[in-house]
Amino acid sequence: MRFGINTFLFASPFTDKSTALFKTFKKWGFETVEIPVEDPSHIDPHHVRRELDKHGLACGSVCACMGPGRDLRGTDEEQKTAMDYCMKLIDQMVVLGCPSLIGPVYSVVGKADAVEPAQQKVEFALVVKNLKVLAQYAEKNGVQICIEPLNRFETDFCNTCDQGLKLIKAVGSKAVKLHLDTFHMNIEEKCQATSIKKAGKHLAHFHACGTDRGTPGNDSLNWKPIVAALKAVHYKGDVVIESFTTDVKVIARAAAIWRRMEPTRNEIATKGLANLKKFFGKK
Repeated sequence: MRFGINTFLFASPFTDKSTALFKTFKKWGFETVEIPVEDPSHIDPHHVRRELDKHGLACGSVCACMGPGRDLRGTDEEQKTAMDYCMKLIDQMVVLGCPSLIGPVYSVVGKADAVEPAQQKVEFALVVKNLKVLAQYAEKNGVQICIEPLNRFETDFCNTCDQGLKLIKAVGSKAVKLHLDTFHMNIEEKCQATSIKKAGKHLAHFHACGTDRGTPGNDSLNWKPIVAALKAVHYKGDVVIESFTTDVKVIARAAAIWRRMEPTRNEIATKGLANLKKFFGKK
């Protein structure tokens, strides 16, 4: 198990210049970096890999940014755009030595409405069909896709662990796994620990987020059963802090961050990491 940091806390978009953050991440004690690639043209993966290696870090995951026009259940054009985008990310992941494409790969974020059951079936079938193609590409390149359920305000398609597992089963690929996030689970799951245990061997990525998107451990979550559940299922993947602040305006707007959660974003990273190490019993 490794502890990582999502760069959205400090930069949007992430570019080659953003690799200047790596020295600080390493100094703070992070082992992996989670990079949201908003557009593949923003980075030279060879440069990013060199900078990661230079500072003794790994790219543990690339976060798919499913913005407008990228939707595996949308129009033909939106499906193609999303597929092309995700395949380009996988190509970059190979160079980065990154094992996991994570996030709500299935649909554009923010598409949340009351959908009739018949239409739900149509959209589910579309996502499964497209994910099967993407999964084959992932398998060919030796990487995996980790599907993240989001809360009801960000999507109407996949909100819970159960729905994520249903989608994974329908795709039927060893390259498609589950990604759980404590912020979203706090809204949608009856019990986070129970959901983690239900995910079991399918769980391949984990976001440790405060309930207010601030510092994990400086929130209302009971972390003890969450950590115990992760240990019970022998979780070996990354545990990543994904928090947002008002400092990065475009992300603050997208994630509805209207006030300062903590004194500084540096504290979210450093105190969050210290809390996680304490919770997991790691020095």
